[in-house]
Amino acid sequence: MGIRVLHLADVHLGMENLGRVDAQTGLHSRLLDFLHSLDQAVRFALEQEIDLVVFAGDAYKTRDPSPTQQREFARRIKQLSDAGIPVVLLVGNHDLPNADSKAHSLEIFRTLAVPQVQVVRRPQVFRLMTRRGEVQVAALPYLSRSMLLAKDDYKNLGLEELNLKIAETLSILVEGLARRLDPQLPSILTAHLSVANAVLGSEKSIMIGNDPVVPLSCLARPEFDYVALGHIHRHQVLSLAPPTVYAGSLDRIDFGEEREEKGFVVVDLAKGQTKFRFQPVQTRPLVTVNVDVDPQQPTESVLAALEQVKLAGAIVRLNLRLEQAVLPLLRQAEINRVLQERAFWVAGINREVTLPRGVVRQPEMTENLDPLTALQKYIHGREELRSQSETLMNLARQLVAELREEEMSGQ
Repeated sequence: MGIRVLHLADVHLGMENLGRVDAQTGLHSRLLDFLHSLDQAVRFALEQEIDLVVFAGDAYKTRDPSPTQQREFARRIKQLSDAGIPVVLLVGNHDLPNADSKAHSLEIFRTLAVPQVQVVRRPQVFRLMTRRGEVQVAALPYLSRSMLLAKDDYKNLGLEELNLKIAETLSILVEGLARRLDPQLPSILTAHLSVANAVLGSEKSIMIGNDPVVPLSCLARPEFDYVALGHIHRHQVLSLAPPTVYAGSLDRIDFGEEREEKGFVVVDLAKGQTKFRFQPVQTRPLVTVNVDVDPQQPTESVLAALEQVKLAGAIVRLNLRLEQAVLPLLRQAEINRVLQERAFWVAGINREVTLPRGVVRQPEMTENLDPLTALQKYIHGREELRSQSETLMNLARQLVAELREEEMSGQ
């Protein structure tokens, strides 16, 4: 057996775009969800004889996490430290301050010299002694465009030229790290960046600043026995020679990651013979229910669709597609009640209102018509409304008269 490594990334504590405040703890439910996912990774490391934990960046949602978020993350890292498990904490883009003179959000671990914890802010190579032997780590934290290039180097470059310049600079950095490795020892490259052709997810919406992209060939070098990546939220394997893997985020950021399995990677690190597997974690489901509303039984069709879906414990959004005439017939309070009773939290009910099949907009319906004439033509074009034409028109005339009276009194 080689050196057992647990590779995780993109915890993003502080994502509170979905959910509610927990009544018992006073903490946001999504913070508790994300901590539950992190707890599973830590528990696995403690119970399954993991020798090294590599965290590939982005501990928090923002560069200024709350004291509570910092406390909860530190508690988990301390558990690993107390167990004698070395931990590599790579600084990601969400961990960086907005000025070099400021501390990043993981700085406290280095300041307090927490045993077994190695915080990486600059590209470097170091060795760690684990229970099953020595391992080399080449670390490449997130580097923004301004960190990689002087302004004069890129101010006149086009986008394509700039990307090539960044890729060239990163390739030189990685090559320099690789040259410093002992070929007799197993080695890991860990990096927080975007690799060309990786499948992106919700991280696009929360990326900070300009994001450098590097070719896979820059990282998948024979000097490395495993490449542990962070930054992209979808777990994916980019190469097998050597294994080059995004662990993915530990929990779902939003509905863009609804169908993605979340977890971490367990690595059996050995010189030239590394094996790995993805270890899923249990997360709160995000569920989208799409319903084409039956115009004959609108409410019943929605409730029937909800019955077919497992909503217990889930964050749910409901998308309804219905005809305009059906909207007033929908018993929305009843639908809301069922959702509130069955789901953990309702993210929203979206309605896509359409014209009925076979009905097209009448060409004479233009902005030049006065409101009453336009309404009369609309009612005439809707067979189901013709019997109520007189009542609807009387109500409309009354409303128009009241509006005109208000306008006159306001002058």
